[in-house]
Amino acid sequence: MNHTFIFTDTSTMTKVCGVNDRNIGYIELLLHGDIFLQGNSITLTKSETQENTLFLDLMKALVEVAKVQDYLSEPEIFIEYQNITHKGEEDGEPSKDVTIAVGSKVIYPKSSHQRQFISLLHEKQLTFGIGPAGTGKTFLAIAYALKEVLSGRKQRIIITRPVVEAGENLGFLPGDLSQKLGPYLTPIYDAMEYMIPPTMIKRLEESGTIESAPLAYMRGRSFNNAVVILDEGQNTTLEQMKMFLTRMSENSTAIVTGDITQIDLPKAKSSGLVHAARILHNVSGIGFVEFSSNDVIRSSLVQRIINAYESESSSEK
Repeated sequence: MNHTFIFTDTSTMTKVCGVNDRNIGYIELLLHGDIFLQGNSITLTKSETQENTLFLDLMKALVEVAKVQDYLSEPEIFIEYQNITHKGEEDGEPSKDVTIAVGSKVIYPKSSHQRQFISLLHEKQLTFGIGPAGTGKTFLAIAYALKEVLSGRKQRIIITRPVVEAGENLGFLPGDLSQKLGPYLTPIYDAMEYMIPPTMIKRLEESGTIESAPLAYMRGRSFNNAVVILDEGQNTTLEQMKMFLTRMSENSTAIVTGDITQIDLPKAKSSGLVHAARILHNVSGIGFVEFSSNDVIRSSLVQRIINAYESESSSEK
């Protein structure tokens, strides 16, 4: 049985299908069927009626996203897919400890490690998410932070990262601090813009609700009533990681994300993330999640690339 969805305009269809129709293959994988494009129509060939209904619901949801975005990525498509497939759960609303609600969007975990990460974000004052790119660590951290602030449970989001590429010395770069740090935080703001409009992000920044700064600027500060995110934690030194972790107050929450296979520190420096994972693993109030290539949601190709590098690394040991 075939089901066809007709787009009202070519621009929306292009956003949903992706550049050179690259999103089509991913949607086919999600729905276990073949998709054909003709004119302004998209058709799923599938025998199961339930999958065809899901296809139409997914297309409608993606069209709504396309109204406020210039393009759609695989993680965004998957989130809409998850939102639809979870609507009919017998238990009613999913348990809050395995979802993150940001405005009208509900973020569902794709893997057991993502589920564990979300649960720990709700339970622990300090949570580490360690693993390869594309596993959703930073995306989930941002979603949780936005949920806490927009619900009024926290007053601020503080985002920081070590800027190893600039030697933590941004003085020679043009512009103010936010302009200097901006390129390094692009992935974080991309995640935010999926969940809330850019205009809201700007208002939150102007009011000081969202603050971003290099890790070096955190020295001497205390984080009160805030969600503090340290991204690219693998590039902190031991001293920087200790400095960051000791900034927390009782009513703040900290999230550290990083990939220990992508350390850019000079060889003479040890990674603060690796060190913290070793000495803090059994400390009460701290949670650790180690993601793997099986959690990658960007692309099946990315997953295969990570597996190849991990295999080579293992053989060299």
